[in-house]
Amino acid sequence: MNGNLRFITYLIFVKQLKSKKMTTQQVANRLVELCRTGQIHQAQVELYADDISCNEPEYAPTKSAKGKEAVMEKGKQFASMIEERHGGSFSDPQVCGRYFSVAMVLDATFKGMGRQVLEEICVYEVKDGKIVFEQFYY
Repeated sequence: MNGNLRFITYLIFVKQLKSKKMTTQQVANRLVELCRTGQIHQAQVELYADDISCNEPEYAPTKSAKGKEAVMEKGKQFASMIEERHGGSFSDPQVCGRYFSVAMVLDATFKGMGRQVLEEICVYEVKDGKIVFEQFYY
């Protein structure tokens, strides 16, 4: 194989690597990795699809949202309710097909509501390497 052909083959290989979509397991692992280090906003920017849907229970302090910008704004609203964060955790993800779930615990003092420990199950759906749906149970 001459030098030019080798170089072209390399460029095609690199392009294929860059265009390769993440698997559900990879998305799940990356979400948990970012959340465990407090990089929730970065997780949303990196992993959420533009048309993501987020479902919250009817009694939730923040409502359901559709679209990446709306979901990120909902996250900012929730974060603004926290006066002090005392601790929390994210479980390893449980993956099945294009879905995964994570157990989350948040120990925080909320403005006007005092200290609370929130425990929830977060369920996600992945399509084309991006999170397209999330639902929270608590």
